[in-house]
Amino acid sequence: MKKFFVILVAGLFVFAAGQAMAGNTAQQTVSFQITAINEIAVSGNPGQLVVNASNAGEDPDPATDNTTSYSVTTNGELKKVVGKIDSAMPSNTKLEVQLAAPTGGSSAGYVELGESDQNLVTGISKLSESGKTITYKFSAQAEAGTLSGQRTVTFTLTDG
Repeated sequence: MKKFFVILVAGLFVFAAGQAMAGNTAQQTVSFQITAINEIAVSGNPGQLVVNASNAGEDPDPATDNTTSYSVTTNGELKKVVGKIDSAMPSNTKLEVQLAAPTGGSSAGYVELGESDQNLVTGISKLSESGKTITYKFSAQAEAGTLSGQRTVTFTLTDG
């Protein structure tokens, strides 16, 4: 009887283990895709650029601001940042911008902004970086007189 009981218990373990193994796996097919990602953002607006100093006999000193930055993310290759303003600058004035280049990119240095896109940074490929400095320079000749105004600057990450 003892043998019978041991054989019965052993058989139950084998049967139970087989049943437990039969239903403990399942499969799924997971599909995935990465679409094009091309994002650019700025940290805010710069302070007012005020031209208010000059040496006698020279045009006024330009005003600069480097308190803002941009962030860029792309999974593409050979992208560039272009920039423009929404309307022309007043006569005898100019607004320039310089963007620090992200890794692998190349900054064009100070570029005068106009109503058409200007290349600011080229050679951007597969990266995600933030805190890249934007530096504005506003300059005026004495002939500009006194004035105030504002312009909207648009930065675009595009192929190039």
